[in-house]
Amino acid sequence: MAQFPSDFQWGFATASYQIEGSVDIGGRGPSIWDTFCKIPGKISDGSSGDVATDSYRLYKEDIELLKFYGVKAYRFSLSWSRIIPIGGRNDPTNPEGITFYSTLIDELLKNNITPYVTLYHWDLPQGLHDRYGGWLNKEEIVKDYVNYAKICYTAFGDRVKNWITFNEPWCISCLGYQKGVFAPGHKSGTEPWIVAHNVILSHAYAVKLYREEFKAVQGGQIGITLDCHWQLPYDESPENIEAARRGIDFKLGRFADPIYKGYYPDRVKAVIGDRLPQFTAEEIAVVKGSSDFFGLNTYTSQIVQDGGDDETTGFVKIGFTRPDGSQLGTQAHVSWLQTYPPGFRSLLNYLWETYQKPIYVTENGFTVKDESKISLDNALHDAPRVEYFNGYAEAMLQAVTEDGVPVKGYFAWSLLDNFEWADGYETRFGVTYVDYATQKRSPKLSGMFLKQWFADHVKA
Repeated sequence: MAQFPSDFQWGFATASYQIEGSVDIGGRGPSIWDTFCKIPGKISDGSSGDVATDSYRLYKEDIELLKFYGVKAYRFSLSWSRIIPIGGRNDPTNPEGITFYSTLIDELLKNNITPYVTLYHWDLPQGLHDRYGGWLNKEEIVKDYVNYAKICYTAFGDRVKNWITFNEPWCISCLGYQKGVFAPGHKSGTEPWIVAHNVILSHAYAVKLYREEFKAVQGGQIGITLDCHWQLPYDESPENIEAARRGIDFKLGRFADPIYKGYYPDRVKAVIGDRLPQFTAEEIAVVKGSSDFFGLNTYTSQIVQDGGDDETTGFVKIGFTRPDGSQLGTQAHVSWLQTYPPGFRSLLNYLWETYQKPIYVTENGFTVKDESKISLDNALHDAPRVEYFNGYAEAMLQAVTEDGVPVKGYFAWSLLDNFEWADGYETRFGVTYVDYATQKRSPKLSGMFLKQWFADHVKA
């Protein structure tokens, strides 16, 4: 049987605003998601992360679940506003918040679970947004983010050896500042490019700080997580082949190319023109090479054609329908996701060939149709999610053992059903069912499947 090496890390991933709750407890300040959820019509079921899965209180139960599933690692994010309630470099820190995360980290290590810590998973302190526009203000946000990172390295870096600066800059910039469907809800033709640029700079200077002041003593690694779906041309026409390449450059390359190569892709520059900010020579020297690994969030593949009216996708039409009318794979509860394992293998190969960095799959998962509306027993027997994980895990194993792609870790999304951003609680990605009325956790078949699959496929 083909197997991953013994040091392969596998586990589950979560994010602070999606699970913690206790938004006004323990000294935490408000984030832009607390504010955004209060805007009528922004969250499909009118809910918020006020309670979520109550993991601020129930973190020991979550760790017991991780132990039950036999994982080696857990990826979670810190709430900036729980650590610095207002957020700025001259604002007071919150000892209660630092103690909470320190205790969580200790509990994980006590159970032989390696923490992978994401510094920013979309929940900017509202205080910084109010003070100077948050991610739109380069001069202020870079300094404040680096200060926040320094506090985290200092408080947790003696035990945390795996850092992720940002989760999905594409979502931060495009969904938050162009489409308006994520916090802070802006709709603009210029802001997403500014925000993306400032996120890249914040990432790079936080990495610079870690490497210069912490790495030698703490011995960790640091990088960023980018999101990308594999893109397949609708047919072999030159314009659709080019559309697939352009689509990947707009989704992934405009973050990955500066970070790993030192420049924005030509396809992006050609479309965006002078709305795309420029790096100074000093900045690009810091940005280039600023990730020790390639953090990848991926869920699906897409069939693309030239055309469309959305510049953030590179003016490509995105779908799942082949020329013969057939669908790419099994449809999820959300419209943007279908199962297609071969695309995952292709994407892993593309990343290795293009960027030459070891890969951590930091999110990958599936949401079953109408899982919130079916009986608990049916929800626990989540066969479509098992089908998904089986296909994607096998595709990843093939990429490693047959293609030579250095995938070092895999984090399934997610440990728990949780607050799924603009979808509220109607969309469930968890391998553990959460009864939101009682907070009772119940393992699904998919969680048991992953437990056994990785037990079989990682060398002892």
